[in-house]
Amino acid sequence: MAQARGVNSLRFNQDQNAEQVGSVGLVEMLNRSNLLAIVGGGSHPKFPDVSVLIWDDAREGKDKLVLEFTFPKPVLAVRMRHDKLVVVLQSRLYVFSFPHNPAKLFEFDTRDNPKGICDLCPSLEKPLLVFPGHKCGSLQLVDLGSAKPGTSSAPVTINAHQSEVGCAALSPPGSLVASASRRGTLIRLFCTQSRARLLELRRGTDPATLYCLAFSPDSAFLCAASDKGTGHVFALRDTRLNRRSALARVGKVGPVVGPYVESQWSLASFTVPAEAPCLCAFGRGGRSPSSVVAVCVDGTFHKYVFSPDGNCNREAFDVFLDICDDDAF
Repeated sequence: MAQARGVNSLRFNQDQNAEQVGSVGLVEMLNRSNLLAIVGGGSHPKFPDVSVLIWDDAREGKDKLVLEFTFPKPVLAVRMRHDKLVVVLQSRLYVFSFPHNPAKLFEFDTRDNPKGICDLCPSLEKPLLVFPGHKCGSLQLVDLGSAKPGTSSAPVTINAHQSEVGCAALSPPGSLVASASRRGTLIRLFCTQSRARLLELRRGTDPATLYCLAFSPDSAFLCAASDKGTGHVFALRDTRLNRRSALARVGKVGPVVGPYVESQWSLASFTVPAEAPCLCAFGRGGRSPSSVVAVCVDGTFHKYVFSPDGNCNREAFDVFLDICDDDAF
């Protein structure tokens, strides 16, 4: 059973935040607010990996750790929105009311989920939750707004792939869900209302591990980054911008080559350090061309701008971590 309790009695050195929490394995921010969810990990953790700590950076004084949620097994992922906290374990998922008077609302058993795959839509109109379904390659969708707390509401299932799900993301309004299998070659886009498959996007032909899928704020583009050291940007609204195989002009080519020909390739691509896990996001603002940023685990920051004709150039680069060979992670 998961438990939440206050931790105001903890005392730390307020001048050294890193010393207060030790090394961490996971950090999740509530939008652009002062609230962070922290899970211990790394080489010098001060808290176990079965606990989620809520850190209020705007709080005065020493006690910035304001809540602690404890679980029976290690926490693999955390997602937050203005009224919900979602914690993912390897075969179970918890949903809490948040941040005021937190209480457990839902608990879902899941398929074995070692990567902690989950996404939570921020939309006030459509508070959707997506995670791997019980059937291999399937996704489960739960509308947290219509489900009644304490009940075992049956999630909606989408049969997305033939092999295990490797990555999933919801669009900002919650109308679309994108997913990829562990092969990482194809990305499929579905309507969350009808469950119909809308697009099939091809990242490449070689298997790859996808680190993230991210929608643009207006859901017009999708970004995918993998361990190949490449990020891909796909057009979702005007799919004519996406590239297609030259064989598509030939016509019907048979059942084996057909799916390869019919899928769409990225509008633009960019490079990041190979095999450095990263998170990607689209820049906001009305200027053209559009921008996408990638923050990598090696401490590097990349900002690329891309245009409808497929040109993509790096506009900014920085290194946030000064990593030495002696540093332990």
